[in-house]
Amino acid sequence: MHIGVPREIKTQEYRVGLIPASVRELTHHGHTVTVEIGAGAGVNFTDDDYRAAGAEIAPDAATVFAAAELIVKVKEPQASEFPLLREGQILFTYLHLAAEPEVTEALVASNCIAIAYETVTDAHGGLPLLSPMSEVAGRMAIQVGAYCLEKERGGRGVLLGGVPGVEAADVLVIGGGVAGTNAARMAMGMEARVTVLERSLDRLKELDMQFGPTLNTIYSTLDAVERYVLGADLVIGAVLVPGATTPKLVTADMVKKMKPGAAMVDISIDQGGCFETSRPTTHDNPTFVVDDVVHYCVTNMPGAVSRSSSRALNNATLPFVVELANKGYRRALHEDAHFRAGLNVYHGSITHSAVAASLDRPYRHPEDVILP
Repeated sequence: MHIGVPREIKTQEYRVGLIPASVRELTHHGHTVTVEIGAGAGVNFTDDDYRAAGAEIAPDAATVFAAAELIVKVKEPQASEFPLLREGQILFTYLHLAAEPEVTEALVASNCIAIAYETVTDAHGGLPLLSPMSEVAGRMAIQVGAYCLEKERGGRGVLLGGVPGVEAADVLVIGGGVAGTNAARMAMGMEARVTVLERSLDRLKELDMQFGPTLNTIYSTLDAVERYVLGADLVIGAVLVPGATTPKLVTADMVKKMKPGAAMVDISIDQGGCFETSRPTTHDNPTFVVDDVVHYCVTNMPGAVSRSSSRALNNATLPFVVELANKGYRRALHEDAHFRAGLNVYHGSITHSAVAASLDRPYRHPEDVILP
């Protein structure tokens, strides 16, 4: 199969779909890989690194899209890439379509086969291709949250861990999944006082066993959200409904009542955000203030640590890329129901129920379009 890796063009997105080690693995299997010139520059991989791994270097994205049967990216296609997609072409990347109606329309119109990293599942109920970036985003959330709390950024002027004789900051993490757990771990490592809100009792028990009495675990209700949001110096939104728009758990009224200079980091912003006052931001203008509360809502947080993120992402995605290339998409998706859960758009139809429901669009079951 001919595989294409275009350079990411989303604002300050430095990650790359395939690193040279992944290219080498694919060429070893007999596949052709075309990489756009400069695609790896943001992670300090040169075009010569890709050539040494067996890749062909293309002068522009149009050449990559025209040549490749399978496009491997990191982020959803941008407007200038919409016309480059074609019927029958396979796109494998993060899509987050519930929050991206324009991207959805472009994918439907192109008649391509779009497989989303974030909705591929595993036998344990996890999201194996979302997990590595959730780990990164969770850990980053505490870094950027601490930065937002600095007075010159509009924050309260609070040090997360305090110092001897001075109390530590109160950090609230809403959601105890992969991102939330990593955020809690980092905040606890910085000696903040940390509370996690979660609706799964099993997950609360797991967190309690993992972290012990230094982590405050609370069952999430409207009352609990309001109580702990109002007392927090830093709130991390780490809520996920796979494929669907994120529920707005923190209302605008709650934000008005928060401590002046408190900070909020919405990791969920890719799926619409879990704060009512959230709106997408970029790395070059990451924050805004609502009612004296600093909001950080960057939609591609892991892009800021592109080298670590690209390697972690490739560790998870490469086996699936190999399966697609070796077997073709029909056989690969037919043989693996968990991989098939990643199919979001197929030849003009939306094939993920949560995406279709979020966008109020017709839905076709993936088995009806893939299975013979």
